[in-house]
Amino acid sequence: MSLELFVHPFSSYSWKALIPLWADGTPFEYRKVFEDPEATQRLAELWPFGKFPVLVDNGQVIPESTCIIEHLQAHHATENVWIPDGELGRRVRFLDRFFDLYVQGNMQPAVNHALRPEGKGDAFGAEQGRKNLHTAYDWLEANLPDDGWAAGDDFTMADCAAAPALFYADWVEEIGDSRPKLKAYRGRLLADPRVSRAVEEARPFRPYFPLGAPDRD
Repeated sequence: MSLELFVHPFSSYSWKALIPLWADGTPFEYRKVFEDPEATQRLAELWPFGKFPVLVDNGQVIPESTCIIEHLQAHHATENVWIPDGELGRRVRFLDRFFDLYVQGNMQPAVNHALRPEGKGDAFGAEQGRKNLHTAYDWLEANLPDDGWAAGDDFTMADCAAAPALFYADWVEEIGDSRPKLKAYRGRLLADPRVSRAVEEARPFRPYFPLGAPDRD
C-alpha cells in the first residue's frame, strides 16, 4: 500500500481528510503543500486546479475531501465507519454537504474579500455570505442532536466536515451564546482527539488568517 496525501495543515478541507486517516491509523505520506516545494510542484502535475487535499493511492488520484473519505472507506476500511449504510448514511451525506456548502461556502467570501488586493474584493458577496452563515447556524441549532455527534452517537464523515467548517466559521462570525447547542457541539469537536491534532498542527499558521485569529481556541 502506498498512500500520499497532499494537504496544508491550515486548510479546512485538508483537516477533513486528515482526521479519518489519523483516526484509522492508516499509514500515508504527509505531503505538505507550500511547506515543501517538491510537494507543491507534484500537486500541480497531479491535479491541474492545484487545490488540495488530493490523495494518491498507488497511482490513482483522488481529489476532494468527501471523495477521499469515500475512497478510504471502500479500499482501506478499519473499524471506523465514516459513511453508514441506509438512512443514517444518507443523513451523514446530507450533513457533509451542509457543512461544506452552507457553512464553509458562506464563510469563504469574507475570507476571500480580505485576501484580495484593495479594489479587487467583493464586499457585497462577503456581507451576503455572513448573513447566510447565520442562517446556517440557526438551522444547525434547530436540527443537531442535543449531545453526541452530528448524525447521532458515532463520529462520521459529517463530523469530519463539521470540525474545520465550524472552527473557522466561528472566527468569521461567532456562533454566540444564543445558539448553545451548536456552540457546545463545536466545543466537543475541538476537544476530541480526532480533531485536536489538526487544531494543534495548524496553530503555527494562524497569523495567515486574513481576518485575524482569535485567542479563544
